[in-house]
Amino acid sequence: MAKSDSFFIRAIVPVSGVTYAQTEIDLGSFVNLGVSKSTLLRIHNIEASYTDNSDISSVIYYDGAIPGSLLSWQVTTQTQSALVTADDKSVVARGTRYQPVNSAGYSGGALSPLTTSQVDDINPSSWRNGYLVAVDSMFLGADSSATMDSGDFDVSIIMECTLETATQASSTALALSQQ
Repeated sequence: MAKSDSFFIRAIVPVSGVTYAQTEIDLGSFVNLGVSKSTLLRIHNIEASYTDNSDISSVIYYDGAIPGSLLSWQVTTQTQSALVTADDKSVVARGTRYQPVNSAGYSGGALSPLTTSQVDDINPSSWRNGYLVAVDSMFLGADSSATMDSGDFDVSIIMECTLETATQASSTALALSQQ
């Protein structure tokens, strides 16, 4: 099988307070590890969205003490009980949104989009060929460094992916990355 046209896989994880939350992303219908022929998933890009989980049109805000709060997410090839660092071989992608303290007098506790910043610490789009995956499940996890005054929130992602047949080169690449 040649590389397929790209398609999208979506996932969402609700976060409550400062408790790590995780959801499983089932890849069983995409990845097939057979004896004679295997199909692998290549992730080209992951985009994240942060929304209030009771009203997606509401602003997530934090009125706590300085310096503010971090809303962080990760996609891994193994289940986790907390956020992990980039040296963990299961990490596929990570991102963080900095939520500054509402000290500038925004009405109703709302923060201007210009006062928040989002960083993709690690994203498959950073790599020349994306990120090759050969697991039946991945895991979207998220956490916050503080409880948001606006309440619980969701982190949702969209992954741009393609399928490809395993070759000796791709099998070697997977073995070297030790997913």
